[in-house]
Amino acid sequence: MNLIYSIVLIFLSLTSNFNCSKIIRNLDDYTLTFDSSKWNYDSTNGVYYQIGVYYCTKPVSTTHQSLGIYVPKEYMTCTEASGTYSCSINTSGTKGSYTATNAPLVMPVNTSGYSAMKAPTSYSYNTVSSFIEKGIIYIYAGCRGRYEGGESYIAGAPWGVTDLKAAIRFIRYNSASIPGDLNRIYTFGHSGGGAQSCLMGVTGNSELFKEYLEEIGAAMNDANGNEIKDNIKGSQCWCPITNLDIADAAYEWNMGQYSSSGTRASGTFTKSLSDDLTAKYVEYVNSIKLKDPEGNELTLTGTNEGTYYNYLKSVIEESLNNFLADTSFPYTPSSSSNGGQQGGDPPSGDPPSGGPPSKVSKRQLETYNTVSDYIDSLNSDSQWVTYDSSTNKATITNVGDFVTHCKSPSKNVGAFDDLSKSQAENKLFGIDGTTYTKHFDRIMAGLLTDKSSSYSSLTNWDSSYPNDYTNDLSVQDSLGKTIETRVNMYNPMYYLNSYYDGYQKSDVANYFRINTGITQGDTSNVVEMNLYLALLNYGKNANFTTVWEQGHTEAERTGDAEDNFISWIAQIEENNSNSNSTNTTISTNPTSTTISTNPTSTTISTNPTSTTISTNPTSTTISTNPTSATISTNPTSSTIPTNPTNSSDDGDDISSDNPIKISIYSGILKFNYFIFLLFVLVIM
Repeated sequence: MNLIYSIVLIFLSLTSNFNCSKIIRNLDDYTLTFDSSKWNYDSTNGVYYQIGVYYCTKPVSTTHQSLGIYVPKEYMTCTEASGTYSCSINTSGTKGSYTATNAPLVMPVNTSGYSAMKAPTSYSYNTVSSFIEKGIIYIYAGCRGRYEGGESYIAGAPWGVTDLKAAIRFIRYNSASIPGDLNRIYTFGHSGGGAQSCLMGVTGNSELFKEYLEEIGAAMNDANGNEIKDNIKGSQCWCPITNLDIADAAYEWNMGQYSSSGTRASGTFTKSLSDDLTAKYVEYVNSIKLKDPEGNELTLTGTNEGTYYNYLKSVIEESLNNFLADTSFPYTPSSSSNGGQQGGDPPSGDPPSGGPPSKVSKRQLETYNTVSDYIDSLNSDSQWVTYDSSTNKATITNVGDFVTHCKSPSKNVGAFDDLSKSQAENKLFGIDGTTYTKHFDRIMAGLLTDKSSSYSSLTNWDSSYPNDYTNDLSVQDSLGKTIETRVNMYNPMYYLNSYYDGYQKSDVANYFRINTGITQGDTSNVVEMNLYLALLNYGKNANFTTVWEQGHTEAERTGDAEDNFISWIAQIEENNSNSNSTNTTISTNPTSTTISTNPTSTTISTNPTSTTISTNPTSTTISTNPTSATISTNPTSSTIPTNPTNSSDDGDDISSDNPIKISIYSGILKFNYFIFLLFVLVIM
């Protein structure tokens, strides 16, 4: 019987109908060539889609490293065959304001707390409906995230952004098969997802990611050897948790210094650490030399003195005054808009901890009949807000009073790099599934070492802290990169500010929209403010809105978050298409902005302030934040040179587009398999 079975297997191995490659794996699963014959069709809603499309040739997690693509039917010309559709781009197709050749593409980054995002495994029209109905193409790519422990694959930073970059490169590698303008890619996300959306915007084509991309078999070059790019056009960031190299110090300067309880109680070593981190943040502010929208340098002459402090105070007042302008009374906080939910499935990780202080929570239970009633509630235990009814505007006494009443810290000292390594960010910089949580804050490490003798005389000190931090900072990942390098890779400021070595070493997106809830305790106001200012200083168009009475959410002054994001894209694209025409007016949501353009100048009128900016024929600006001055940019992205009709990769690409390669490879497999079976026959 064994002899007969072996003879049968030998016969099968020599027949053309027996797929030897499937004994090992389906080799076509991991090709970089997109299969245009495998489209599915939602006839009810008019969507062609594919899911389970691997975007790299060497995935380490098939749960995460594939994507789904969703396209309006108008952009495709398709023929049904065996239950799927073979499609080509219908270049004359239109949907909404877009065509098959100029439609933008969006990519959600649903990675709360820097968690992983599973790739889609089933179709859901509800996920993509808002975008498809406007003619926008939706790319839903899974990606790896922070470690949770026990992962069988390499995770943590910078693999999440690496995976998303690989997905974009895959789309551009296959541009002949995928409709839309692949220079018009936008990402969007909240919290850790907002941070990684921002990173997608600032790290375009950075050399730091090259080794990581090569490690997973991402598309690096087209068939002609031209480099494939991963830069994008725009990034939407809600409550981005960023700037992790200084985030702990920023948290203490913005909030911790005004607290005297918990880990900030008098007599504790962590109170002393909080004070020292506050001082380090002052040094940092004076080193990065940010400028306000009018070009004035922002500095700190003392802990709470200087132009930087005054600018933060003005941002807080702007947020309050926007709220007063937007809100109709009677007003109940619970009925206010908190923005919509972004597309995509819920993230797999836990959301970051933190929320508004108890005074805010209590205030949100009340109904206020008039503005005066609301202002009185803010001043219920002491007056820190002054309101002028004639102008409907308010001012605050100082930042400290605002923090005490609206934004007290919800995290311990070491808000991101926790002393016990328990924060999501500690898991982000793990090394593998067994040592999956690491310290990463170089400033904290230095303080714990340099001041250990003074800290040791205070309560809650542990003598193991200095070595714990020092040892963790010395470890390297699988590619030999230190934690400090990985922190830099995941820090938007590293690419935007001359204080850092990464300045001007990436292709930064032209457009950013940063929205945050001002009461959140998850991160400081200043990290997001710094990001906004750095983008302006870099010459990019950035809108920044801090939303009063909202916390760690997809914060919007008015309307739905997803709808406002879609409108922002439409605004940019319409303005770009009309950049050489005259008398163009664009109405924005949620604020009212009028933009009149001609070939040589642009005037932007905003409420409550206005700014006039002179531009060139290809440079026009947009602002959705009435107090954010805009910077002229060139809205067009660099051309992505590809030759998608003749695709290849550096690995063994067994592609249906290359029958010669398949034939040779299959012949080798069959011969080797024949020898193996012959050997089995002999020993039997």
